[in-house]
Amino acid sequence: MNRMFITTSLAALLSTACVVTPAPYGVRVDLAPPLPVIVELGPEPYYNQGGYHYFYDNNRWRYSRSRSGPWMDLPPSHYPRETRYKGPRGRHDDDRGRDGRGRN
Repeated sequence: MNRMFITTSLAALLSTACVVTPAPYGVRVDLAPPLPVIVELGPEPYYNQGGYHYFYDNNRWRYSRSRSGPWMDLPPSHYPRETRYKGPRGRHDDDRGRDGRGRN
């Protein structure tokens, strides 16, 4: 009983924590916090939060500690539900939701 409680608690804690992604050899593992529910982008497809840079391209999000990279794919579970734009959209792709068909 006690072991099951500890296992369940640990699983719940890990499912709400940051994501760990594999990095190339010699590069430290980095943690990326999830994006907020709504992200508003300016003329460029970059968003900053908590010391991370996020890049939006072709309905996909990537993240890095530096705007110059290296960029890693952000898991879809960490995507915002909605991406909005301030001002002219420029080269941004049409945001149709997570699956690209208008559904989230």
